[in-house]
Amino acid sequence: MPEITLAQGQAHIRMGSSIGQPLTRWEGVLKTTGTARFAADQHQAGMVYACLAVSSIARGRVTSLDVAAARAHPGVIEVMTPANAPALALHPDAKHHPFMFRLDLLQSDAVRFANQPIAVVIAQTLEAATEGAALLAPRYEEQPARTGLDSATPFTPPFIGAGSPGAESHGDIEAGFAAASVRIEVEYDTPAQYHNPMEPHAIVAAWDGDRLSIDTPSQGMAMAQQRIAGLFGISPENIHIRSPFLGGGFGCKGMISGPQILGIMAARLVGRPVKLVLRREQMFGPVGHRAPTRQTLHLGADADGQLTALIHHARTATSTFDDFIEPAANASHSLYASPAIRTTHDAVRIDTGTPLFMRAPGEAPGSAALESAIDEMALACGMDPLAFRLKNYADVAPMTGKPFSSKALRACYQQGGERFGWAARPTAPRQMRDANGMLVGWGMGTAVFPALMFPAQAAAVLRRDGSGVVEIGAHDMGQGAWTALAQIAADALGLDRAHLEFRSGSSDLPDAGIAGGSAHTASAGSAIHGAGADVIAKLAALAMGDEASPLFGAGNAGVIARGGRLHRRDDEARSETYGEILARAGLEEIAGRGAVAPDQAAQAAYAMQAHGAVFAEVTVDPDFGQIRVTRLVGAFAAGTVINPRMVRSQYLGGMIWGVSFALHEHAAMDKRSGRTMNANFAEYHVPVNADVPSIEAILVDEHDEHVNALGVKGVGEIGITGTVGAIANAVWHATGVRVRSFPITLEQVMGL
Repeated sequence: MPEITLAQGQAHIRMGSSIGQPLTRWEGVLKTTGTARFAADQHQAGMVYACLAVSSIARGRVTSLDVAAARAHPGVIEVMTPANAPALALHPDAKHHPFMFRLDLLQSDAVRFANQPIAVVIAQTLEAATEGAALLAPRYEEQPARTGLDSATPFTPPFIGAGSPGAESHGDIEAGFAAASVRIEVEYDTPAQYHNPMEPHAIVAAWDGDRLSIDTPSQGMAMAQQRIAGLFGISPENIHIRSPFLGGGFGCKGMISGPQILGIMAARLVGRPVKLVLRREQMFGPVGHRAPTRQTLHLGADADGQLTALIHHARTATSTFDDFIEPAANASHSLYASPAIRTTHDAVRIDTGTPLFMRAPGEAPGSAALESAIDEMALACGMDPLAFRLKNYADVAPMTGKPFSSKALRACYQQGGERFGWAARPTAPRQMRDANGMLVGWGMGTAVFPALMFPAQAAAVLRRDGSGVVEIGAHDMGQGAWTALAQIAADALGLDRAHLEFRSGSSDLPDAGIAGGSAHTASAGSAIHGAGADVIAKLAALAMGDEASPLFGAGNAGVIARGGRLHRRDDEARSETYGEILARAGLEEIAGRGAVAPDQAAQAAYAMQAHGAVFAEVTVDPDFGQIRVTRLVGAFAAGTVINPRMVRSQYLGGMIWGVSFALHEHAAMDKRSGRTMNANFAEYHVPVNADVPSIEAILVDEHDEHVNALGVKGVGEIGITGTVGAIANAVWHATGVRVRSFPITLEQVMGL
């Protein structure tokens, strides 16, 4: 059993590991025993509680608040409104880079979306704060809400997502369609969706002069430090963020949100530590979401089923006051070998909170439409869906012609298809039934996600007693990141489980970058690998330059670090312990650092992606249209696998998210008020155990020497991208009804 302790706001885990071992999560004991303390579990001396009052309209202004009634309530200390909110050093609408989003921080009486914070009540107890917020009884001057993709004139954004061009083209589109024997044009709709991690946004904030201490869930502590520092006019070094545990994030905790900043402002206003935790319904609005899309695809193919042209256009929505454009059409850039491809985007401004990165941003809705359209094209060409995909397999990146750094998609198709039994699939729909008379359908989809990497840093120390320490301000949202990173650390330092201490989850540790884009293990892991290499190199230099060492003069041959010892590479029997080397040098410890950034040369030379194939089986009640996913098989190739148990868990989670996208999840908007009507876990449907089928993830071997030093690609988001289309295609195969609006419902299947 590993020794796990908590100290000074960091998680300290003593362990040892080896890359490739299916180890269980080392923080799992803390979580299952209730010992792990999340942000809302923190309690400081003299702490008080804050509660948001939020708007019930989507557009207009607040004309009055009964502040006197709220202040008169027993236990209420103060009410923060635009009239008395602490001044900020930077206006929250200012933007200095694309990852800076405008925040609603009580700067005026304007209302820009439903659930916008309009006041904060601070009280001795949570109950008093909640009751005080209810007593504010806001009145409004309301204007008609603009909702939906047809409510405003669309505009063409110059940039989408994280800064990609809004329109891209390759080849001669007109010539491609002229050469096509088969053409289709199809349209798909995807709804607004909300992240809804189990843990809501929360903060415990305390000021000490111009120094700020924070407990809050964060996917990017260093970026949060910078944003807070700018807003309050203090140095980032004066801000200490503790975030040892996150109860999920999915992108909504990547940037610091308005409610978290309001907690900091409330603490400054009353001069005491303040805890602010969002209620579930308050998660629908001020902390981001996935925007709705309407996607149109035009495809052309020749008589042999080879694509000749592909156009993918996506319309989406953003807020009236900021820009985040869901890059859905970009899903068509990388999968299929068409000589002509064009992707375009436009957007409408509606009265909503600003959308944000949400798990597989762009790829999730974009691949749902693309993989459905590919199936429709296969049918139009009279081909099996898998055979059509293989016919149009891209051996180089379709848009750029770059070679792939690695691509084992053919193996994914083969292994997944064989495991699923795809060869027995009848071509025509409505040909299969189960023992209960339910219609059975089989569908498939291709999965893809970019292999990203962000700048990151780490520190490592080896001690004379044979132990080691690795420090990095990394983030674990429950996906097992710390376990995998510690395995990398143990291998990098050549230490066994009991001799390694891994420190993480605090902003005073080296910046691990953001935990997003399925890039955290690649980024933070590569930094740890570099820190380990640095400290081992320093230790080796001590030994190889010391005549008393059995490693003296081994410079040309080199050394190997394993089991707390350095071994000569050309004669492993000649070795000595780390402690022996340090003792002769008169050192108690030796330190190293690692810093990594994306390899610009490699990125310019290669297309870098993870790939997969998902096969789905559904049953559909022929009388009532009820849909069940009964079987999912996914085969994925994502470079080096650090921990197969954690990787498989991520694939399964992604596929379950795909079930949610395909059949359950959507935000129901009241078009009159602009309010989300199902802002709760009872009516915002996500899969529960009864909805999760037999599900299997196959880890396909792949080696990639170009993506990073570890050969690691991300696994967190790719499972969504093939699954949605696979389920939609299976529903068609079961029923013969092609549903082009998600989530797929029984009313659509029944034609009601």
